[in-house]
Order: sequence, then C-alpha cells, then structure tokens
Amino acid sequence: MPSVTIVGVLNITPDSYYDGGKFVARDAALRQTERLMAEGADIIEIGGQSTGPGSMDVSVEEELKRVMPVIERIARSLPSARLSIDTWQADVALRAIEAGVTMVNDVTAGRGDVTMFPTLKNHDVPVVLMYAKDATARTVVHDERYASVIETIMQFLRERSQAAVAAGIASERLILDPGLGHFVSSDPKYSFEILARLKEFLDLGHPLLVSPSRKSFLAGREKLSTAERLPGTIAASAIAVLNGASYIRTHDVGEVRRGCEIAEAMKNA
Repeated sequence: MPSVTIVGVLNITPDSYYDGGKFVARDAALRQTERLMAEGADIIEIGGQSTGPGSMDVSVEEELKRVMPVIERIARSLPSARLSIDTWQADVALRAIEAGVTMVNDVTAGRGDVTMFPTLKNHDVPVVLMYAKDATARTVVHDERYASVIETIMQFLRERSQAAVAAGIASERLILDPGLGHFVSSDPKYSFEILARLKEFLDLGHPLLVSPSRKSFLAGREKLSTAERLPGTIAASAIAVLNGASYIRTHDVGEVRRGCEIAEAMKNA
C-alpha cells in the first residue's frame, strides 16, 4: 500500500494564522525548505497569500512578487524538491508551473478565478480542489449550520470535480480536500465529523488531501493558541490517514510524519 504523502507548508506571507512573516525573505524560505525536506516532506507547498479570517486581498502582481523569487531560488538550489503552489489566481498558478511547480492547490476549487480550470487543462499537474463555505478565498468566522455536513461537502466536491473535467482537466489529476476549521464552520463539531467519516469521501473516486494543521477546531476547551495545537494536529493527521487520506498538509512535518507512520502501520497490520 502506498505511503501517505506529506505536504510541508511554506507561507511567504506577512499574515498567515500560524507562521506569518517568518519565511518572507528568500534565504529564510530556502532554509525552511531544507528543514522540511530533511524532516520528511514529500512536497513543499508555497503560499503567497493568507486565506484565513481577517486576511487581506492580494493582487496577482503582489502574489507573484512574493512567491516567484522563492520558487526560482528553491528550483535552483534544491532541484530535487517537489513544489506545490497554494493559489486561487490562474496567472500565479501558470507562472509557478512554468518555473517548475508540479501541483496546484486552489482553496476556492476554481470559483475564485474562472480562468483557473481553462489555464490548467494543458498542464499535466495534480490539482487540489477544497470545500469552503465561503465563495471567495477570504474565509470568515461563522458558526455555519448544516443539515448534513458530509452530504453538503460531497455534493460540492462532486460538482467542482465535474466542472474541472468539463473544462478539460483529466479526472485522474484531481485531489479533493473536504476542508476543516473555519473553512467549514467555526463550530468544531463539523470538523470532527469530517475526520470521523472521511472514508465516505473516497466514494467520489479521487485521492483525499487533509490539512488539520494548527487549525481552530483543535483549540479545545482550553482555547489553545496556534502555538499549542501540535498534539491535536498530530492526532487529527493520524486519524485522517487511518480513515483514507493520501495527502497530509502540515506546518509540522517531522512530528506529523511520525504520527502518520504509526497510523499507516495500524492500517497495514
């Protein structure tokens, strides 16, 4: 059975909810990439704009100014690195692919920029489509209520997958992310239900990517800060692997990879 793919997060942003501002400089970004790869990251995902609550819109020009020097530097210095771009803007995705990026993660699932799917159809890279309650990349704090959170997300991912295929993206290139935390609801119960019932999303016929990393639903009754959510991140990531996730996206590669390896050993026992 193939092992889970660990996607290490590299935010080139001043305002990301956990590590904003730490890796904006090219040297710092390169050192962090080296560290994430040494800890076992299979893919490094570069993001040039935050999508969390309170985040600000970023123009294509500004996003390119943030991510392209880093992508180019990593491609030169670490040619074995597999890179992903976390963007909903088609022009950014295209420039990144031309510079060597081999995966695109769109948190709007093609809704934020209607040219994303047509842009990607002729580029043979995996495309991650994520569920979000908000139509734009700017997610908000809101206790969204669902009659059936699983059916709502299933229907959304089914429709967005069909839209991607209709635009010319091969079905086998699609990876689905059911979303967690504020992307789904500020009420944590829905995130826990998604993790508990994750196997149901496999019925959609695509690999699953899950990103519980330091998210709000892990704060618990103690209202833990992002800095205190590593144990919850490891637990949620391992549960996701047990329940069918093929990709785990995380800030904490070493610790989460070890947790996922235990989960994989249990699956294969």
